[in-house]
Amino acid sequence: MFEFHKDKARYFDYQYRTSKEYLIPFIEKDKKLDPESKILEIGCGEAGVLKAFYERGMHCKGIELSPSRIKHAKAFFEKLPKTGKIDFLVKNIFDIDTDKDLSYKFDIIILKDVIEHLPQKDKFLIHLKHFLAPGGMIFFGFPPWQMPYGGHQQITSHKLSKLPFIHLFPKAIYKVILKSTDQKEHTITELLELKETGLSIGDFERLAKKHDYKIVRKKHFLINPIYQHKFGLKVREQWSLISAIPFFRNFLTSCAYYTIIPKSH
Repeated sequence: MFEFHKDKARYFDYQYRTSKEYLIPFIEKDKKLDPESKILEIGCGEAGVLKAFYERGMHCKGIELSPSRIKHAKAFFEKLPKTGKIDFLVKNIFDIDTDKDLSYKFDIIILKDVIEHLPQKDKFLIHLKHFLAPGGMIFFGFPPWQMPYGGHQQITSHKLSKLPFIHLFPKAIYKVILKSTDQKEHTITELLELKETGLSIGDFERLAKKHDYKIVRKKHFLINPIYQHKFGLKVREQWSLISAIPFFRNFLTSCAYYTIIPKSH
């Protein structure tokens, strides 16, 4: 396993720097951000992404299922200068009634490395509209399923973590590989679940269209922005010719950024 996945402070910093250097500039091409902007991150983890918004004085909320990750998030933010506003909610997104449980709706909703894990994507995209303020925008950043490490095999505790494309084996074969390399049961469960929920670029665009969203902006990366901090690699956007050919795009794009808005909201 890559060690930064265990080091919460280090990973928090990677997420923060990527958010500041790439995510916010991508959003600001189409949406003005100021201290009154209200930001929601779903599946926020330790909330490194939100730090970049918080330090600019914005109102931030993180929603997360894991109490332990929120505990880390609160500890990190307690050490920061009190520039913005932030609070956290440990709850399933489907259990939130936006009219009863939230005091306001959001100008920006962020899902970074989250949508590919969700089993009920149709239901989720419908429910998501209830969280948006008028004129609000949703950001998605995700690793396309077919890319070399789209199965998140980097979380394994074996040389397996560096082998590309193994997640594309049939499920039965993939399971045998995971078990034969003595992976922990929870790791095997997570990786096999991701095999069911992983998302291609084409699948994402079809889902957005199906649920009446307009794609405002998109960017595909050959080298994922966060790899700059994880591995010291230079960030590279995908070549436009490759992005235009779905077969090659799906296998050679390590990260996709999208902003979408409801067509009627």
